[in-house]
Amino acid sequence: MDTQFIYGAPKPYRILSLDGGGAKGFYTLGVLSEIEAVTKRPLCQCFDLVFGTSTGAIIAALLARGETVDTVRSLYEKHVTVIMKNQSRRARTKALHEQVRAVFKNSTCEVFKTGIGIVATNWKDECPLIFKNSVSQVYGSKGSFEPFFGITVADAVIASCSAYPFFKRHFVQKSNGDIVELADGGFCANNPSLYAIADATVALAHGDVRVVSLGVGSYPDPPIWKLVPRLIRNLHLVRHAASSDFLQEMLGTNTRSMEVLMGILFKDVPTIRINEAFPASDMATDLLEHDLKKLNRLVQKGRLSFREFEEEIRKFVEG
Repeated sequence: MDTQFIYGAPKPYRILSLDGGGAKGFYTLGVLSEIEAVTKRPLCQCFDLVFGTSTGAIIAALLARGETVDTVRSLYEKHVTVIMKNQSRRARTKALHEQVRAVFKNSTCEVFKTGIGIVATNWKDECPLIFKNSVSQVYGSKGSFEPFFGITVADAVIASCSAYPFFKRHFVQKSNGDIVELADGGFCANNPSLYAIADATVALAHGDVRVVSLGVGSYPDPPIWKLVPRLIRNLHLVRHAASSDFLQEMLGTNTRSMEVLMGILFKDVPTIRINEAFPASDMATDLLEHDLKKLNRLVQKGRLSFREFEEEIRKFVEG
């Protein structure tokens, strides 16, 4: 399909926004499975624009190309655990590249069946870089616009997921020849809702916008004794332990800051935000969790979180 289409969906204009958070994206999948059960159709048919950061970018790209949530979950169980179980940054980065390319191959954004935005960070210029598939989402330089800057879906997703120091930063070459060093989108918008609303209300000029914004849940940090074997096997992690803790704190702060800004700048845009906290010690989870039993619990928690919002989401999506 032509990726430079002008979205002609009838109002209201519906946005799905998906936070970053590594393996904790299994919580997001639990919420999404219930939304799909309510709508009884692929979510690419329910939302006019899907935005994602990091793990949310993976989910967003799969949903936008028409996959069911069950399919996305199966892919997560198969590929995400392979990535996260690696103990070194080098091995984890290698696995990220291999697993993402296995899922998306050499596809371009022509595979998408709805509007999409994938958030990454331009490391050198210290600013967001957002992969979009329609010129109608662009604020400037429309004459030189290329969907996804001319790179593959896999490269865009890898860039959005390159959470330094857990992963190496990612270099891409745009269709205009520019080589750009990119890092995780969570450095600028771990919750990408603000950028998605800006696209819909400013670039696309829709007056009736509805947003479903999904986090990855909030959990206690794993106890230090569980991390000791990992640290012993990989002394370089000792060196990066403080920065890794700082990264997780920064992503959490970024997420909450975006929520505050949304309430100030777009307080009139109806938004459902699902991002429950689970403080019990047995729910301790970090970005690199790869125990499928624990990750299945996150899916279950996502389903439970959905219940409070079921009728409201039904109205958002079907009304």
